[in-house]
Amino acid sequence: MLLDLLNNRGQMTFETLLFTFLSYAMVILLALPVHELAHGYVADKLGDHTARWSGRLTLNPFAHLDPMGTLMIFLFGVGFAKPVPVNPRNFRNYKTGMALTALAGPVSNLLMAFLSMLILRIFFLFLPAGLALTVAIVFFQQFALINISLAIFNLLPIPPLDGFRIVANVLPPKWSYFVDRYQTYITLFVMLLVFSGVLSWPISRASTGIYNFFVTILMF
Repeated sequence: MLLDLLNNRGQMTFETLLFTFLSYAMVILLALPVHELAHGYVADKLGDHTARWSGRLTLNPFAHLDPMGTLMIFLFGVGFAKPVPVNPRNFRNYKTGMALTALAGPVSNLLMAFLSMLILRIFFLFLPAGLALTVAIVFFQQFALINISLAIFNLLPIPPLDGFRIVANVLPPKWSYFVDRYQTYITLFVMLLVFSGVLSWPISRASTGIYNFFVTILMF
């Protein structure tokens, strides 16, 4: 998180600070658009073309970015983009369509994290120890960790996150009605949890576990 970087800037080299910042920028310019594109693409393939008609099947970051969600990425390491519009009535199977569409975003973040670590593994094979390798480690490790954190955060079963859209299919109708009625307040509560740091520890622990799993698979 940027706040942690600023607090510890005296312990970091200029190169570390610069490329950590660039990894955050890459998350905003690439990872968030890919996340939302994944939602729209899966929905489109399952019969709902709302995202296509809304111009959201694109990697253009300006079509997806939300100012508050972008700021949260820089400050807290988790955030969000503008949700891709979905009309579940167009799905051939309502529950399956909603679950797969919601799951697509977090899965795309995990895939980007794995690819980032794979690229870093290749650099380890071909780059000698030195500044270039150090820069690669900083950039690709941070990019991977932020993507993993985004995946975990979005899988929390709390509206308006993707995890809630997955579990909403099995909730009793009265629960769904309650959530729909008070979603604005629930969303504000989730943001308060992020701002207060309450979610930082569990997300960090889970992210580290998945990151170490990728490291093991790629035999670092």
